[in-house]
Order: sequence, then C-alpha cells, then structure tokens
Amino acid sequence: MYNFDIKAFERVVIYGEPVTLDTHTIERVTKSFHFLVNYLPGRVIYGVNTGFGPMAQYRIERADAIQLQYNLISSHSSGMGQLIAPVQVRALMLARLSTLSLGFSGIHVQTVQLLADLINNGAYPCVYAHGGVGASGDLVQLAHLALGLIGKGKFMFRGAIVPAVSVYGALNLKPLTIHIREGLALLNGTSAMTGIGALNIIASKRLLYFTVLLSTVINELMEAYDDPFSEPLNAAKLHKGQNYVAMLMRRYAAGGSLLRKRVDFPFRENDDAPVFEDHVQESYSLRCVPQVAGPVWDTIINAQSVIENELNSVNDNPVIDASGCAIYHGGNFHGDYVALEMDKLKLVITKLSMLTERQLNFLLNPAINKRLPPFLNAGRLGLNFGMQGMQYPATSTVAENQALSTSLYIHSLPSNNDNQDIVSMGCNAALSCSVVIENAYEVLAINAAAVCQAIDILKVNDRLSVAGKWLHQNVRKHFPFFIADIEGSEPLIAVKEWLKSTDIENDFQQTGNE
Repeated sequence: MYNFDIKAFERVVIYGEPVTLDTHTIERVTKSFHFLVNYLPGRVIYGVNTGFGPMAQYRIERADAIQLQYNLISSHSSGMGQLIAPVQVRALMLARLSTLSLGFSGIHVQTVQLLADLINNGAYPCVYAHGGVGASGDLVQLAHLALGLIGKGKFMFRGAIVPAVSVYGALNLKPLTIHIREGLALLNGTSAMTGIGALNIIASKRLLYFTVLLSTVINELMEAYDDPFSEPLNAAKLHKGQNYVAMLMRRYAAGGSLLRKRVDFPFRENDDAPVFEDHVQESYSLRCVPQVAGPVWDTIINAQSVIENELNSVNDNPVIDASGCAIYHGGNFHGDYVALEMDKLKLVITKLSMLTERQLNFLLNPAINKRLPPFLNAGRLGLNFGMQGMQYPATSTVAENQALSTSLYIHSLPSNNDNQDIVSMGCNAALSCSVVIENAYEVLAINAAAVCQAIDILKVNDRLSVAGKWLHQNVRKHFPFFIADIEGSEPLIAVKEWLKSTDIENDFQQTGNE
C-alpha cells in the first residue's frame, strides 16, 4: 500500500490495478496489533472490553470479547434501500484498506490482506445505500462490508449476487477471524463516504472538461469572438478556476477557423445600419463560461484535497499509537469534512448542468441563435420534430438536480440514545452527490448530440477545432445525424456512457492531434 492521491485511487478502482501490501505496511499493522494485545491487560479500552456507544459504561469480560465484535457486525448489518454499485463498494473497500494500513487500528494483518485479496478478485460485499449517519463513521455501510469479510451475507461477484460462502470457495480464501477489535476497526470510519466521494471527484472532473469542450464548440458554431476566454481578459480577474477554464477553452479552440478575433472584425459606425445585425457579444451561457465553470473547478480541486486527506487519514476510534505507547479516544470517525465537500460539489455540479441546459436551449431556439432551424430539425418543419422531444429530459433532470441540491451536512439528527448528538450525514451527502453527477451526464449527453447535429446542419466540420472534430467523430459513433425522426433514448444513453467512461485529459491528448 502507499499514500493514495486521486490518480492512484482511480488506477485501482476504475482501471483495476492490483493492490499490493508492501513489507512496511505489514510491519506497521503487525506492530499495532501486538502493541494492543500487550497493552490491554489491566486497562479499559473502548470497544475492546467495553460495550459500544452509550453502552460503553458496561464492562465486557475477556470470555465475551471476541463475541462482542461479531455481535457488533451482526447488529449493525441493518442497511436498507438499494444496493450501492459494485464500483462504489470497491471504492469504499479501498478507502477502508488505506486507513487500516496506516497501522493505528490494532487489527490482525489478515484483515488488510483479505481486503486486498477481495478487491483484486472483484468480490464485493453487498452494501445498502440507507443506514449511515456519518458519525462513528459509516457504521451501517461498513458493517455490511465487515459481514462479508467474516464470511456472511451476500456478495456481488462475477455479475451475480451470491452467498458469501460460495465466493470464499471459488477464490480459495478464508473468512476473517476476529482476534481483538477487528469488528470495531472495520465499522468505525468514513470509508464509504470517502470512497464514493473519490469517485465523485473523478466523475466531476470529466464532466467539467466535457462541458468546457462543448461550450467551446458552441462558440465556434456561432462564429463568436474569442476574447471572452482570452488570456488578458481572464488574467484581469484573479480566480484560479476562471483562468484555468479559459485556458482550456483556448486549448480546445486550437486548429479551428470559425472563431473570430475582435481586432480582425471590429464594429464600425455605419450611418445606414442603426442596428447591428451581428452580435456584439454572445449570451451569458456562451460568453461567461470561464466565470460560471471556474468556481466549479475550484470546488472540485478543494474537494479533491479533502478527500485525499481523508483517504490517507486514521479515521477510526480509539487510535492505537504503538510508537507512542498510548491509546487515544476521540472522534476521528466524524465525517463533517467529507460531508461538507460533497454538498458543495453537488451544488456546483447542479450549476454546471444548468449551464448545459441553457446552451442546449440556445441551440434549439432559432430566435436566439439565429443560425439553426427550430429544434435542430433537419427534416420538414411541422412534420418532423428534430430534438424537440429530447429537450424535455434535459429540462426535467436539471429540475431534479436543483431539488436534490439541498444540504445534507446541515441535516444532523441525533441518534444512538443521543450519544451521536451531532452527525455529518456524510454517506448520504456522497450518495446524493453521485446522483446529481449522474443526472448531469444525462443533460450533457443531450447537449453533445445537439452540438453534433448542429455541426452537420451547418456543414462546418472542416473548419472546426481539432478538439471539436474529435468530439464530433466520437459522438457520431453512438448518435447519428438524423433527418427523419428517431427514438432518442438508446443513442443518448450510449453517448452518456461514452462521456462517463472517457478520460478526456488523456484520450484527447493521445488521439486529438492525429
């Protein structure tokens, strides 16, 4: 194991890079375990020889200590709702492995080795969306992870939901044996919200890149002026995100001949034309992309920093400090940092979907764009409908995003006999954010289809930027140019899946300039 940044996390969770446990990891975990075993006699340590939560005042005798851990796992395996997706379970497993590998949890090394083996073999315990409140960590979600590790419950394995016992038989693995506090160590932490949050960061970055690319191509189609994303104009404002987005637009615009420079096409006073036929400047959804998408980028980057910190942090309780020969009781399991960032991320992704919807409306409305037929209809007006029916899911989905964007971070409700009297709702926040991101990709897919329909109607493919040609070529593999009306659902879903699965940072750099 090693410290995880988002790129390393992505290589394992998205691209299947194997997890390896190096010698230092094994030594740290083993040292922590043996310290706890030797430190325990004669001392009271929460969750080892006491009950849990408000029942911590009850002493647990040595004869019952192992059963205590099994009872914790079973009693908290109470999740409901939908199963979270396999990739999300893989993410939470990696997040839990990361924190346990730091050597502050007093667990047997079998725990981290089994987690690594299950990740590497694509075996994911069934984890439910509903249950965690995000303080004492993601107790219910992680209980279902622990349930799978001790050989109970069900797994998502090789495309099916199967009993745990069949997974262990197929992989020739042994379930986890509880030694001292493995139950509490597995449950007590932020790994569900953090793993899902890391996936949200990855998906949000791709979403932003494609939104900026589509924004650039729409400006090209309108033969707009390029000064709104010029370096001098944006450098006059000091926000990093705005300047980064403007730089992206300049990069994506390279190689095209449609955009105009204002110095080459100046407006001059003409006594015979009191009203300018050409746009002096474009609508905000085209002209203000750096100012709208810039705060989105800044929010993503800040959320990434928080998630990376959490991935590499000790987030259970108590903390077993073998080097300092001490045990500390506290609240590192509390998920407020992650919950707040997921709420903020959800908010800006909703705004990004609103920008996309406004651009779509711009393309479909001839009264605004003044270049394209109504609804990008390449057939007979009145008889054919173009993309009229495809606008509705974009509008309704943005409305859903707006409704979902209320904060979970501030919706603390007391629980656990008021022991957990202020909680984060972090897993709820991360899962809600993932829904908003998924919705935003649907809106983006519709806009991508519209942009490519507009390219073909205007017949400007040869004058597009290199990035615009790359986009058009790839979208057209899934969504055809159409004259007669088509059923849009399947091709739109195909475009959405292409957008989600494409690492535009690398894929465009590798293929876009060929």
